[in-house]
Amino acid sequence: MAGSDLDRARGAAVDAFLETARQVAAPVGDAPRLIFALDATMSRQPTWDLACGVQAGMFEATARLGGLAVQLVYFRGLSECRASRFVSDARALTGLMRAVTCQGGQTQIGRVLRHVRNEAGRGPVKALVLVGDAIEEDIDDLCGVAGELGLLGLPAFCFHEGPDPTVAAGFSEIARLSGGASARFDLTAPEVLAALLRAAAIYATRGLDGLRLAAHEDAAARRLLVGMTGG
Repeated sequence: MAGSDLDRARGAAVDAFLETARQVAAPVGDAPRLIFALDATMSRQPTWDLACGVQAGMFEATARLGGLAVQLVYFRGLSECRASRFVSDARALTGLMRAVTCQGGQTQIGRVLRHVRNEAGRGPVKALVLVGDAIEEDIDDLCGVAGELGLLGLPAFCFHEGPDPTVAAGFSEIARLSGGASARFDLTAPEVLAALLRAAAIYATRGLDGLRLAAHEDAAARRLLVGMTGG
């Protein structure tokens, strides 16, 4: 594909995402807000597809608790990092995610963390869920912003795919400094990511007390609870 054709294709994809974002339903009432951030660089396509398939569990887990409003944030390419409006049902979020295609590029976790910090200044955000498989930025810079999230009482739940110990350590430190928790998942076991998303949604709607209650029967909730409290 020639450069001009590639640019037009990318522009059309961005336009499709923005048009979908304008059309989806707005969140209902004062539902707790959660930001769902994903790495959409090229290596993430399998996990993006997985996340698209299992994200409905976040809404299902909280339907009886008053609902949840979720904002999709993604980064890809050399400098693209976009955020949707907050939506309150799984179909709307699926529509947003299907309008995005993964592209090669570097991670932009710092931009995500700063966006979350700024979004919290405009209204309460209960939690961040970050899904990825790499960290290509200065970890000290990322930790500085993660610490700011911690001061705001806004925990990051960092879920990483793959066995890289450096990525695991970086995600763990971002989670720790924000007051959140980290966990690894594998593409061969999609139910693990689904369970982690449900547990994060329960925290966003009912806080630590809700997570403690869920932890009695749910291994993913126990995992997040231990990460947040140390026991």
